[in-house]
Amino acid sequence: MQTIMWKPSKESIQNSQMSTFIKYVNHNFMIQIENYSQLYKWSLEHAEDFWESFWKFSGIIHHSKYNIVVDDITKMPGAKWFEGSTLNFAENLLRYKDNQIAIRFCGEDGVKSFLTYNSLYDQVAGLASAMKKQGIKKGDRVCGLLPNIPEAIIAMLASASIGAIWSSCSPDFGIQGVLDRFKQIEPKIIFTADGYKYNGKVINLFIKLKGILSELPSIQRTIIIPFISNGESVKISKSILWDDFIDSF
Repeated sequence: MQTIMWKPSKESIQNSQMSTFIKYVNHNFMIQIENYSQLYKWSLEHAEDFWESFWKFSGIIHHSKYNIVVDDITKMPGAKWFEGSTLNFAENLLRYKDNQIAIRFCGEDGVKSFLTYNSLYDQVAGLASAMKKQGIKKGDRVCGLLPNIPEAIIAMLASASIGAIWSSCSPDFGIQGVLDRFKQIEPKIIFTADGYKYNGKVINLFIKLKGILSELPSIQRTIIIPFISNGESVKISKSILWDDFIDSF
């Protein structure tokens, strides 16, 4: 393609985080990088300096500092980065608590919803509290059989905030495909929608879910998100609706 479809203005480039980062690098290393291409070249020639600069510039929240940026950069794959550091993935993603939009959702049927950072933080905190009272702790496995809906992100962040291990797959997987992923990790909780929408069709998940749960004896609780219904009760063993699960604790 010969025609440039879009090009940022000089003002937008100057106000970008990339430009701010370039100024940060120039100041700290007394160099004169002027654009992205030069920054890219410098990042290859000075990889350790680049990644340590990005760690500091981005303000990554961590609980213990790294001992070394990288042990052996010639080992690809296999190099160990920022060894010794510990951090929580969810804590970093939930650092913002304001009314800016964090999640924009648009369903296939045109239904739209929005979550601010404040709302996202509150919902993650509420779900994490319920999960801890259910007995979920660091190292436990939690899984999701979910379409791309805000609750999938909330459940993942709530799991990560506790230190639990999250695994998920799309609801259009076959039963065996789901079991191949989940059975080996022995999850304690599964989050699932009651169904999903695809290509104009509404697909109920309960028959598939029963087949999956019959082969997952480790599941102690099934949390159901009403996505295609109004939250009617369902005959799934050890199941509870999303809102009821949070409110029950």
